[in-house]
Amino acid sequence: MRQAFLEAKIAYDLGEVPVGAVIVSNNQIIAKAHNFTEKLNDVTAHAEIQAITSAADFLGGKYLKGCTLYVTLEPCVMCAGALYWSQVDKVVFATRDDKRGAGRFDNSLYHPKTLVSNGIMEKECSDLMTSFFSNKRG
Repeated sequence: MRQAFLEAKIAYDLGEVPVGAVIVSNNQIIAKAHNFTEKLNDVTAHAEIQAITSAADFLGGKYLKGCTLYVTLEPCVMCAGALYWSQVDKVVFATRDDKRGAGRFDNSLYHPKTLVSNGIMEKECSDLMTSFFSNKRG
């Protein structure tokens, strides 16, 4: 999660919503990404989507079986759907997104075999998000 947090800080510095993601396979980071929605002018350029694409490219296939996604914010419905199709083994997110998070649907949007957990570095990731929006509104 520390590496995902570093990616979120990069996004923060670029004026992107500070979400970072990494994908791990066999105890090795195979993909890391942050939000690119502003730079790419693309609402689908979430950190998770960027990381999925990078990991699939690294592995040479579209399925992420045996992989874990670490992400600083609970995935939205779109990202949960992409994670479903990628068949990632585990999703670990730091802080909940009560407004847009997929957990509002009781994690039913994730693949049935995907384990979902949260809370690692919750305060740090939540504080970064709060700081970002405070500065935007400010």
